[in-house]
Amino acid sequence: MFKALLIAASLLGLTACQSIPEGVEPVTGFDEQRYLGKWYEIARLDHSFERGLSSVSAEYTLREDGGINVINRGYNNEDKEWSEALGRAYFVGDRDVAHLKVSFFGPFYSSYVVFKLGENYDYAFVSGFNTNYLWLLARTPKVSEEVIQQFIEAANSRGFDTGELIYPIHSE
Repeated sequence: MFKALLIAASLLGLTACQSIPEGVEPVTGFDEQRYLGKWYEIARLDHSFERGLSSVSAEYTLREDGGINVINRGYNNEDKEWSEALGRAYFVGDRDVAHLKVSFFGPFYSSYVVFKLGENYDYAFVSGFNTNYLWLLARTPKVSEEVIQQFIEAANSRGFDTGELIYPIHSE
């Protein structure tokens, strides 16, 4: 009985990381082909796996198994070297809904939710499974102040602490 409860609790924990924060709705009508390619990180909330990195980017390509390859890259200022993380992502439901699960660590997945996209797929507001994970991504290393303000307002209205945003410097 205890073993069954432990397994159930573990599975619940794994699926909880694929949830969507309250107030966040994934983009519908999502076109994964348009989303593929390189994105630059404009802003983020701090978390351990990107701490101290600048010039952060993500590149998305199709996988043979129908998923998406993810290459996250950033420059570690303290170590004076590039850091790279390879992952894979899969749609949680329909492919035209921008809610994916992404893994960089074996069988453990976490939510990747695009909740706003620029009309030309030139910027994206992205959330994780809770309000501790937030990114503003763009096709270029810089965006207009208007896009940054839209991001802050959209994130604030959904319960993210935008006072803690980090704006990484891009040297590329």
